[in-house]
Amino acid sequence: MKASIWKWLILIVVVATSLALVIPPKDKVKLGLDLQGGTSYTLQIDQSSLEPGTSLSDARDQAIEVVRNRVDKLGIAEPNIYPDGEARIVVQIPGMKAEDRERTANLIKTAAYLTFRIVHKNNDTLVKALFDNHKLPPNYEAVALSGPHAGDYWVRTVATSPDEAERAAIAAFEAKPGYELLLEKEVVDGKEYFRPWYVSIKPEVTGDQLTGASVSFGNMGERQVELSFDATGRRAFARVTKDLHPGGAKNPDPLGRRYIAIVLDDTLYSAPYVKDAIPSGKAVINGNFTLDEANDLATALRAGRLKAKIDIIEERTVDPTLGADSIASGEKAALIGLVGVLVFAVLYYHFAGLVASLALVLNLVLLPLGMIIVAGFYGLIGGASLGASVTTLPVLTLPGIAGIVLSIGMAVDANVLIYERIREEMKSGKRFVACLDAGYDKAFGTILDANITTLIAAVILFWLGSGPVKGFAITLSAGIVVSMYTAIMVTRMVFNFMESNGWLNKLGMFQWIPETRVDFLGKSRYAMILSLLLLIGTFGFAWTRGAANFGVDFTGGQQITLTFAQKVDVDQLRAAITDAGVENPGLIQYQSANVGGIEGAAAHEILALKVTTSEAGDAAIQALQQAFPESAFALREQNMVGPQVGKELQRSALLAIGIALLCMILYITIRFEFSFAVGAVVGLFHTVLLTLGLYLALHLQLTMTSIAAFLTVLGYAINDTIVVFDRIREARKLHNGQLNRDICNKAINDMLARTALTSITTLISLAALLVFGRGDIFDFAVAMSLGVVIGTYASVFIATPIMLAVRPRNTPAVAK
Repeated sequence: MKASIWKWLILIVVVATSLALVIPPKDKVKLGLDLQGGTSYTLQIDQSSLEPGTSLSDARDQAIEVVRNRVDKLGIAEPNIYPDGEARIVVQIPGMKAEDRERTANLIKTAAYLTFRIVHKNNDTLVKALFDNHKLPPNYEAVALSGPHAGDYWVRTVATSPDEAERAAIAAFEAKPGYELLLEKEVVDGKEYFRPWYVSIKPEVTGDQLTGASVSFGNMGERQVELSFDATGRRAFARVTKDLHPGGAKNPDPLGRRYIAIVLDDTLYSAPYVKDAIPSGKAVINGNFTLDEANDLATALRAGRLKAKIDIIEERTVDPTLGADSIASGEKAALIGLVGVLVFAVLYYHFAGLVASLALVLNLVLLPLGMIIVAGFYGLIGGASLGASVTTLPVLTLPGIAGIVLSIGMAVDANVLIYERIREEMKSGKRFVACLDAGYDKAFGTILDANITTLIAAVILFWLGSGPVKGFAITLSAGIVVSMYTAIMVTRMVFNFMESNGWLNKLGMFQWIPETRVDFLGKSRYAMILSLLLLIGTFGFAWTRGAANFGVDFTGGQQITLTFAQKVDVDQLRAAITDAGVENPGLIQYQSANVGGIEGAAAHEILALKVTTSEAGDAAIQALQQAFPESAFALREQNMVGPQVGKELQRSALLAIGIALLCMILYITIRFEFSFAVGAVVGLFHTVLLTLGLYLALHLQLTMTSIAAFLTVLGYAINDTIVVFDRIREARKLHNGQLNRDICNKAINDMLARTALTSITTLISLAALLVFGRGDIFDFAVAMSLGVVIGTYASVFIATPIMLAVRPRNTPAVAK
């Protein structure tokens, strides 16, 4: 009884924790650019330009701080900047206009400039006069704080960050000759306050002379930042501090205070007062720092001069209206997929289906906590997990929503396995409580094996994938982990509670698929011939398409999607683009946008273009707008991928599939035996290749998102195969270790209901993505739908016959 109470208490705690992570959603859930519009840059640290003794991760961390300062200058609200592995940085800027992209790119790549400047000797008097006379720059108001942060401050009255024009206006506000007004930011209870300082325009020491900055602790345990300079910097810093310390040439009052401003990219970080002359070239910045604040300041100081060159290797732009529509379509897909699965579960399993539905809803409630846990684990193998931290959710992308929708469908699998086991036990006439215990115990091994093999694919997907694909891997993995907890633990708690109180003594279930005796293995030869013909036909067609099979993710260049009011012949479009000087334009194709909720003639169609450079893309758009004004071509989405990224994606895609297969072979060999591993891998090859062939035959292109789909197909297909193999292993034990066609046929027939039910619930969720998904997510849903059907077929007609064919004939030992 005590154990049961603790289980319920743990459930209450994890539910409360998960809700706290996401409420209020507007503040806690960070949306990717594909959901809110804007531009994303992927930056690469040039390792060949690293200074001696500088680590790659140190150069990356410094570059992040530099880039963050520069992006803040654009007046952007809440840019998302995070590392992507050891050598890359992702910069996501919401709502940026197309005309600002080139300026932003140049600003990001520019090296930061750190300066140490003298604060005006009458600064305190001048600033006090500003507050006494109620003088305020535009967009600010004055406030007075008490307590530890007592003093007069300015606060902004608008939500956006100050842009370059506003910063210039503040610098010139109530100007003093040779000085400018800079604002030092201080955060109190989560709100930003600004203290004005009159700072000399002329620098005394620059960041070029700084050799180090680190966090240390003072005599009273307070956090401080220690600075060190080279020989030139030491002399300059000694001269300045000698002049400014109390009793110095420029501060003769022994009690007087003079300040030195530390300015990075025209942003005032700190203005410490000079206590003593410092001839050693080492300085200490005192302040009421938290550990994070001290670390950030030290990083900012070290970032005064980039330790390595950074290059923009990928740029993606999404129109804000497309982002808003993506949210609507994603919400519809998730809601409809969830409702469809819930209704199906209740109709088929009655009360048990209602409990499974409760578990599904609980999955969504616990998903934020699952995402934090999974992102933390993935952060250990692949860098920061899309901006996640202990209390911050990773950025939610459209592929991430797809992962949630898919996990809803796949989450039912564990419940189906358990319920079908309970059904079997009830037929044997056992007491109901014994049926519950046996059902859960016998299903546990199968659930564990099936989900671990799926997680193998997800881990590799995160390890080798790009930002949005990482988002998909996080949500899918979190969904799998959470669903195992709710299906194995929570539903059993509900059943045990009701049974122990005498409210439940049986489970009524509908049996849509009766017991069958189909000779599946006898038909496997014909199935293999059919598969071979389909493979030859689809890949023959793909061969004729050539480079058109590959999206810009793999080929490099720029892919653009445009909306339009009136169609124009593709040959005319190509001629207009070529006449504009764009050499060798690639893909020019009308495509289905698959977006719900947009009115107008062009609501469900877009024009897709592929060119080699961003300049060519801009020229192509301008040419089409000028040549065909009646069509009203308008930019909807613009993606630029450098050739380096395209080549890396080709390698990483093949590497991901290869590593996934190798890991699965190893796991299945350990859990079963080598012949089972061979059968499973041949079945997986068949599933992926046939899914790929049919996918390309539908005139769809390979992108990183579609590769995510194929890797997920690997995980799903092996999940289904493991379930069949697990039943074969159980049947083998009952026959003294013997294994033949009849035993395998019976095992497949026994699992037919489970296989069909799981496929149906997964396809219900995928159907929602097919109807409401757009662009890459629609392509993802197509690949997954094909993979679900083919994977189910392969586990019966390919994997099992191959396993029987390659295993030694005389192997009486019982499987593990």
